[in-house]
Amino acid sequence: MDSANLGRHKVLIANRGEIAMRVMHACRRLGLDFVCVTTREDLHSGHVRLARELGGDQAVYTITSYLDANELFSVADASRATAVHPGYGFFAEDFRFARRVVRRDRPLEFIGPSWWVIRDLGDKINTKRIARSLGVPTVPGSDRPVYSEMEADEIAASLFEFQATQGISDGVIMVKASAGGGGMGIEEVGGFEAFRSVFRRIRNYAKRNFGDEGVLIEQRIFDFNHLEVQVVGERGGKKHVHFGTRNCSVQSTGKQKRIEVAPGFAPGVVPYTFDAARVLDEITRHSLAMAQETRYDNVGTWEWIITPRGEPFLMEVNTRIQVENGVSAVISRVNGGPVDILAEQIRLALGGSLDYGQPDIAFDGVGIEYRLVAENTDNRFTPCAGTITRFGWREHDWLDVYTQVPTDVPYEIPMEYDPNLALAIVWGADLAQAKERGLQFLGELVLEGDVAGTSGAFHTNVGFLKDKTGRLLEF
Repeated sequence: MDSANLGRHKVLIANRGEIAMRVMHACRRLGLDFVCVTTREDLHSGHVRLARELGGDQAVYTITSYLDANELFSVADASRATAVHPGYGFFAEDFRFARRVVRRDRPLEFIGPSWWVIRDLGDKINTKRIARSLGVPTVPGSDRPVYSEMEADEIAASLFEFQATQGISDGVIMVKASAGGGGMGIEEVGGFEAFRSVFRRIRNYAKRNFGDEGVLIEQRIFDFNHLEVQVVGERGGKKHVHFGTRNCSVQSTGKQKRIEVAPGFAPGVVPYTFDAARVLDEITRHSLAMAQETRYDNVGTWEWIITPRGEPFLMEVNTRIQVENGVSAVISRVNGGPVDILAEQIRLALGGSLDYGQPDIAFDGVGIEYRLVAENTDNRFTPCAGTITRFGWREHDWLDVYTQVPTDVPYEIPMEYDPNLALAIVWGADLAQAKERGLQFLGELVLEGDVAGTSGAFHTNVGFLKDKTGRLLEF
């Protein structure tokens, strides 16, 4: 993993919070200079403090918005940056932004997949077509946008009939805006009689919000586990490896992940009704086959639904670094040494070679990642405004905590952004030890705050995380 040839680069970190901080540390490990950006609301974030500590005042630029591409490019030019790391969210999966990065008059390197890969796999319908052409199982339903009510009726009727043959008496299908994302433009339909009005409503919503009235119609799968495969490829897309699987089934009511576990199942430990080891092998093989077919050329995540019967269905491909990359890294070894998937992303995006293969990768133990969030889990996970007054934890050699929240001064949570406060990654030799250590961390954690100007209580999800730890990796 030689980084000797990367030193000529300076990386613009076009993001905030803990991911910006992790990119800074990765740049330092690779011998790279960096600059970061902040908004007025984020001036007291830990990523600004760390940037100044590592790079001085000249490493920090204030902008009005993380979503203003022109501002970001102005910073890149002023700082003479040669590469852009988008983190996750914001511009991370915007192929037009990635294309502009590499095609502008002063081109930069985009630290992520090539823009055409983002375009092709960011389209859920195209991803489903590619998957089906390779024999990769996908959720039953349409594999292209549906505009015609007559065609929609036929698809819906066939899905309800399919569910009836599966022994599902009260079938449900999903109606989705094909151009949507992040849980927007999705409704469930519990019977054919109600289908047409829902189809019309989603089609109108899609046209109004996304400029495309195409609709996807899919089977609704119940009681599934949500698994992911972490794939890494080098530029050119000819060589790929995977860093195992992870289970992301513990989520909020809005389908936002709250706990991730690697590996994704525990064969021989948790009693499944299917061959869990076979399923893990199957989804990693399918994911690598698609990466090879599409010439995927950086880090990416293949997201899967696994039914209680052990049936895998590909949902989508995330063409970016994931929040949970660290929980895969904590159990991964390359030639016996530790792995930093974020540093690998940067190194490979800047032209480094993937100088190891799948036989050189081994896995050790179990990792659990907790997302610490200011939210009221009893009220549909509503974000909680306020000020963090006390925040701290005990250090352990099996624990890593990533946070933009200072531990030595109060911190007002900027409600302009997501309410995530920290990520905690716990390692254990096996599932039992990982869960035990996870509960120990949560029990030792101090996380308190005030809600200014109201009589309401300050809420976090710590209790929710404790409650869910006991049944990790189960259906």
